[in-house]
Amino acid sequence: MTIRAFFNSVKEGFIGIIRHPLVTIASITTILLMLLIMCSFFIFSADARFIMKKLGQEPPIEVYMELNASADNINFLSSQLIQDSRIKDVILKSPEDNYNYFKSNLGDSSSILDDFDYNLYLPYTFNIQLTDPSYANDLCVALATYPDVSHVAQESSVMSFLVKAKRIVNMVSVIAFAVLFVIALFIISNMVRISVYSRADEIEIMKFVGATNFYIRMPYVIEGGIVGLISALCAWGITCFAYRQLYIKIMMSTDVNSFYSILPLQKLMWAVLVISCLIGVIIGSVGSGISVKKYIKV
Repeated sequence: MTIRAFFNSVKEGFIGIIRHPLVTIASITTILLMLLIMCSFFIFSADARFIMKKLGQEPPIEVYMELNASADNINFLSSQLIQDSRIKDVILKSPEDNYNYFKSNLGDSSSILDDFDYNLYLPYTFNIQLTDPSYANDLCVALATYPDVSHVAQESSVMSFLVKAKRIVNMVSVIAFAVLFVIALFIISNMVRISVYSRADEIEIMKFVGATNFYIRMPYVIEGGIVGLISALCAWGITCFAYRQLYIKIMMSTDVNSFYSILPLQKLMWAVLVISCLIGVIIGSVGSGISVKKYIKV
């Protein structure tokens, strides 16, 4: 296809959108609804993974050293933990730090520990937060082999739940996108079929004057792509507006650093734009191409 023929196809694509406004509106509305569902599910999945990641970092792994642990072994373990890429944060607590922590938890009854000699009974401990809860089991096994380590404790039930929940969210996300994509493709294909039938006479004339199959199909493919792009931009605008209102409402009573806070719009809006435009153009173009090939019989 020559450059002139391509631009002529683009021109015909825009003319086709204007020529049949009702069909165009129906197509845009159909793709828009599909994209709104897809964008909503994408945002839900992103927020769910974001919250689970924070929760997965919170249940700590606690490493208890022996009461007579040497300073060299404590410092060696500390340096190893700091260098481990699986670990987000590590806090070394002295016997005095643990003692003060216990006292603060006792509240009004803390006076019973006033004469407690913490150096004799409380060890040094490491409080570890992970970048991903799936690392917990392997890390605990490795930590238990270090010298002067008494034992390693973790919230195994919480960790297992978070790993399973993360897998389920990812799996459901993929399945939902695939199902919605097929549904949207089917609907836009039927919408374009109506448009093709309404232009049957024009297509017959083009075939009689020698137009190639590719030349006849291209305006419909471009028209579908334009419709998909318009739908995507509308879906993006609606999604961003709705999510901004939801974010304001939720975060009014939730601290930004809370484990129940959600992602701000700035971290989602461009990903949503790319996804919606990509899927919208693909659905419109592919749906149109399938309809043209099937119903024009060229």
